[in-house]
Amino acid sequence: MKAVMRYVYALIALPLLAQQPEHPEDRIDAAHRGLYQAGKDPKKTASSVTEQVSAARAGTAATSAPVVRRNFIDDYIFGRMEKDRVPHAPLASDEEFARRAWLDATGRIPAYSELTAFLNGRSPDKREKLVDHLLASDGFVDKWTYYFEDLFRAGQRMGPGLNLFHYWLREWLKLDRPYNEVVTDLLTGGGKTSFSVPGGLYFARDFVKAKDDPEAPDALDLVNIPDTVDEFTITYSKVFLGLNLGCISCHDGRNHLEKVNVFMAAKKREDFFRQAGFYGKTRQIMNWENGAQANTEYTVDDLAPGYDTKSESILRMPRSGGSGAPRFILGGETPRPGRNERDELARLLTSHIQFSRATTNRVWAELMGFGIVEPLEDFDLGRYYAKDVPAGWPRQATNPELLDAMAVDFQTSGYSFKKLVRRIMTSSAYGLSSNFPGEWREEYAAYHARKFVRMLSGAELHDAITMATSRPAKLSSGAEKVAMAQQMSEPKKAGRDVQGFMRTFGQSNRDEMPRKTMPSSLQAMLLMQSKVVTDRVLAIGGSRVDTLLKEVADDQALLDRLYMETLSRWPTAPEKEVALRALAKDRRRGAENLQWALINSPDFIFNY
Repeated sequence: MKAVMRYVYALIALPLLAQQPEHPEDRIDAAHRGLYQAGKDPKKTASSVTEQVSAARAGTAATSAPVVRRNFIDDYIFGRMEKDRVPHAPLASDEEFARRAWLDATGRIPAYSELTAFLNGRSPDKREKLVDHLLASDGFVDKWTYYFEDLFRAGQRMGPGLNLFHYWLREWLKLDRPYNEVVTDLLTGGGKTSFSVPGGLYFARDFVKAKDDPEAPDALDLVNIPDTVDEFTITYSKVFLGLNLGCISCHDGRNHLEKVNVFMAAKKREDFFRQAGFYGKTRQIMNWENGAQANTEYTVDDLAPGYDTKSESILRMPRSGGSGAPRFILGGETPRPGRNERDELARLLTSHIQFSRATTNRVWAELMGFGIVEPLEDFDLGRYYAKDVPAGWPRQATNPELLDAMAVDFQTSGYSFKKLVRRIMTSSAYGLSSNFPGEWREEYAAYHARKFVRMLSGAELHDAITMATSRPAKLSSGAEKVAMAQQMSEPKKAGRDVQGFMRTFGQSNRDEMPRKTMPSSLQAMLLMQSKVVTDRVLAIGGSRVDTLLKEVADDQALLDRLYMETLSRWPTAPEKEVALRALAKDRRRGAENLQWALINSPDFIFNY
């Protein structure tokens, strides 16, 4: 086996190594070449996909009622469009809004009884009431627990503590615990991670293994602590501050980042060392039991001497020295004397406006199609406001005044995650139709002049199929069996068919940060052929088609129910004509084929 591995290494690894530049400076430049190439603009992508999906959709005509400004978000969105004379879409129909709200709040399509109750309602504030109902549901907890597990990369590296982390997430979401307190737990947790301290697992999962077998009697040399601290510093800065410190973890920003990030170009590697220094006294000790390593179980404490800026690195350029004394990279503050340095980091980070900006920007992107700042994890504070943008640079934020207002509102709400979601979902900006009458121009996207569609995530799509077909799965979540993918603590335990299905539609491996997945031909082919779909549309075992065939005698009524149960809308006249012919020819086969076709339609795959 070793001989085979050496052969593979010779064929693959050595040629790649031979391509690497010889000098460290050249290696740095090579590593950054991708940064200088313009990536896909999320606004343009969302705009293009929405245009295509809207053109393909049928029967979703929007209301022409005037748009009422319901909160300060609308003042910023519609006020800016009014000032710049940018037209916008009308409000979405009730059908369009209902499906959107259910998917965004709970990750599920609406049940027929709840959907028809909403559509038949006459209350002028029924949309706000629906949002409140959804935010109080178990589905809200399921969807957003899964979201945060992807964001926090809660996977196999958390070991046996994963289930503890899963239920801890569910608890704070259900209670709407202040998000700044949640993040404080994630930054300051200590103890034996897998059994008592769920927050500590967030730091522990970023371990950098130094060797397989210890040489020190206490096994303290199994983890490279400085590299682990560096990795975690990059992680929490991306997630909680929207800042990418990866480049300055290896070198100064000067002469490297001037074409990438104005703010980071002015930072030095020592600035990173001092940010990492908040964890300089924190140890991550891999448990060594009965002569064997338990490398997913750690003890986290604060008994180290401090961050060593000349320590050996196995991931980065050799450390260059300088101060490792903690100093917050945004405000320059240092810990108060006599205080725990991680506690001080949590205080400084969660009280800074950038923490609230990054959080609200991330949630805005999830609900509105793309962030006010993109990329979400790479704010450039040197060109955030128009007055600060250097000559020749575009402004990064599309509406910094709105993002600041939402950040302040998030702070004054007591860092309530539910109130943040509610504020966005009850705005008229969120309630616009994705259909845009007239000519759509790409520059309208930055104004959010329409609601942008998004493709369902792998877990959402699986659960939508489960609900539409009434064929629940039997998935493992710890010791429990659950019906929905979004109730799972570990997507890798979903079984081959479901796991492969979700991965094709963008499910992250939870080792890297989650990314949005573009529509592809592979997804279309899988959706047509996967057993996740084909087995569930059959009229057997109490499936949706099976039940409707037995309970609904009239073909027109059967057709209406299949559309409502699957697409959350009534069929159009042309759709009725085609479907009724299929039902008349072979009622059972026609109903099965109809639901299969509906699940494969853009109306099902996208949230519009």
